[in-house]
Amino acid sequence: MTHLKYRTQPPVTHTFGDLLNTFFGGDISQAIGSDDPSHRQTHVNIVERESDFQLELLAPGFSKEDLVVNMDQNMLTISAEKKMDALKENERYTRREFSMSGFKRSFRLPEGIDVEKISAQHADGVLRLSIPKAVQAKPLVKRISIA
Repeated sequence: MTHLKYRTQPPVTHTFGDLLNTFFGGDISQAIGSDDPSHRQTHVNIVERESDFQLELLAPGFSKEDLVVNMDQNMLTISAEKKMDALKENERYTRREFSMSGFKRSFRLPEGIDVEKISAQHADGVLRLSIPKAVQAKPLVKRISIA
């Protein structure tokens, strides 16, 4: 299974921001007046077994109605969108740490997947997908008697 759109190293700006936060002892984004949370990617675990792949995607704060799972040819895409509640008049955030308002993850599935039998369950903030491998036809071996 091929994973797409994943950044393994944090950008330099995160490192610089962490250095400033350590030096000043607080969140530098508040000092410059930014209340917007940084966009973070949701985490995933993929386990390959003899008969299937098990994919677990961390989606805390999302209900199963917020989640969308699509298959397009051999590309599996999992996405979610959550509308942030609007603040009332004369309200503003003094600190805002809920950063997951949406995400999108895509995975290229290998050949030999039984697309019709893919199943998904959502419980305790984790989306679990079972992606079964297609049953390989075994070559028929038969001894034929000579008459």
